Amino acid sequence: MENLAQILLLLAVAITIVVTFQRLHVPTSLGYLLVGVVLGPYTMGPVVSMPELTTLAEFGIVFLLFTIGLNYSIPQLIALRHQILGLGTGQVVFTTLVAGTVVWLAGLPIAVAFVFGAVFAQSSTTIISSLLTEQGEENSQHGRFGLAMSVFQDVTAVPFLVIIPVLGMSVAADVLATTLAWAIAKAIFAFVLVFFMGRWLLGPLLHLVSKRRSLETFTLATLLVALFAAWTTNGLGLSLAFGGFLAGMMLGETEFRHQVESSVSPFRDVLLGLFFIGIGMRFEPAAIPPIWEWVVLGALLILVSKILIVALMMHRVTTDKRVAWRTGLMLSVGGEFGLALVAIALDSGVLSTVLGQVAITSVLLSMVVGAVLIRFNGSIVNFLVKKTDAKSYSSDGLQDGPEQRVVIAGYGRVGHTIAVLLHSRGIPFVAVDTDVQRVAQGRADGHQVFFGDIMDPGLLAAIRVERASLLLITVDSATAALGALSYMNSTCPQVPVIVRARDLESSTRLLNAGAVHAYPETIEASLRLGASALQMLNVPDEEIDQIVQGVRDWGYRPILEKESDQA
Repeated sequence: MENLAQILLLLAVAITIVVTFQRLHVPTSLGYLLVGVVLGPYTMGPVVSMPELTTLAEFGIVFLLFTIGLNYSIPQLIALRHQILGLGTGQVVFTTLVAGTVVWLAGLPIAVAFVFGAVFAQSSTTIISSLLTEQGEENSQHGRFGLAMSVFQDVTAVPFLVIIPVLGMSVAADVLATTLAWAIAKAIFAFVLVFFMGRWLLGPLLHLVSKRRSLETFTLATLLVALFAAWTTNGLGLSLAFGGFLAGMMLGETEFRHQVESSVSPFRDVLLGLFFIGIGMRFEPAAIPPIWEWVVLGALLILVSKILIVALMMHRVTTDKRVAWRTGLMLSVGGEFGLALVAIALDSGVLSTVLGQVAITSVLLSMVVGAVLIRFNGSIVNFLVKKTDAKSYSSDGLQDGPEQRVVIAGYGRVGHTIAVLLHSRGIPFVAVDTDVQRVAQGRADGHQVFFGDIMDPGLLAAIRVERASLLLITVDSATAALGALSYMNSTCPQVPVIVRARDLESSTRLLNAGAVHAYPETIEASLRLGASALQMLNVPDEEIDQIVQGVRDWGYRPILEKESDQA
């Protein structure tokens, strides 16, 4: 119980600072960093010193890479290799080379220069996405390019997890080359191992667990898969995070992807918060005055190099100078993953404590300045580029506007029928269901069907329901439908929701909860039977449609009043 006071102090300070940052619309990752600074050993006041938390925080990066792997499975990476993947990879490679060369010319060893280049190449997806959303630019062309490239940075940065620990070995160049080649060979072996394990073990395991329809058991299985993969790569002398990424890639190809992401996200967010707190505890304010010139130069190197490199690369895929420069400003900000690489380099002995302070502070300063550049990116580009130079956005293949996609909650008889109708009209959709056999049948039919519980808010967030043009809830459970409606009303009320109801009482409750339409099955079946009878009696179709729609518009009261009179 001796650590309980420190845990309580950590939680109290974290809640206070993070809530304050959220109210100020500042990314919470910066809040966690400040928590680490406040409770670290280099500032006045209470100090939290618990080695167990440091060890636990390492799993934050594991689950972060695991989630990234889920969103970028092998088929998706192959499909996107020409445009965004090429841009994301090129930006990381060129920035690493340019920044690393500048640091090397400043007199630092090649290994240190490489680490600085890799760290400076990263951009904060959290800051970019939050500011774009707040400014209403998430669907703009520069916003989509910038956000997609920042996410791909995380994927292309995975090799750094293999390379940086090797650079910390004090050996001759030929031995270092051999060690690095051996590390890459082990990484390939780990990929093959996890790939076949994913094919033959992970899929069947999740199928078996999902049949129990227990979210608790499914979450435990997900944690087992992620941590077992991390343990496997760690046993091969590679990083834990690399194993998490490989496991995510394998599961990203399965129908369980969205539910897996929902299950692991609470652990990822909490442990990642602990990780950033640990980074903040490494920050020593008193060490900054002697090195402030290098910190400022480092931040300028991050900002200027990425703005120029991204803008030049974007000129190859767009004729609009404004899009190119605004995308460059998007990616100029430093990244949290860069801080993770600094931590790995410090632990591996590649960076000294002083150089680590320079890297951390440079990244933090670039985050602050970069956020300002993103905030005023339009005004800055208007000053740099004449409006007459702007071209049409449509030539680049990324259209503005909401995503035209339907989400179907429930793939039973009703959901399957709706899916067939949408498919016949070429309307894209994604469906979720808790019955693994229905999911398998839907995927066999060529439909985008995933395993997941519509009552789980994490699942709705994972499938990006806020980007849908319509949500159809077809599950035979008013409780599940009400739970989903509650989430929709609080997070994305702009998405219309149509619900299947068992009877008029359920329909009324669902309509009051925010559904646009809630059709009671029993009465609708009677209306269809009645419509068929009227057709056989040669009543015109237009008149039949008016009668049926009139009953619906009156809330089915004509039928209910008739039933009440007969009773």
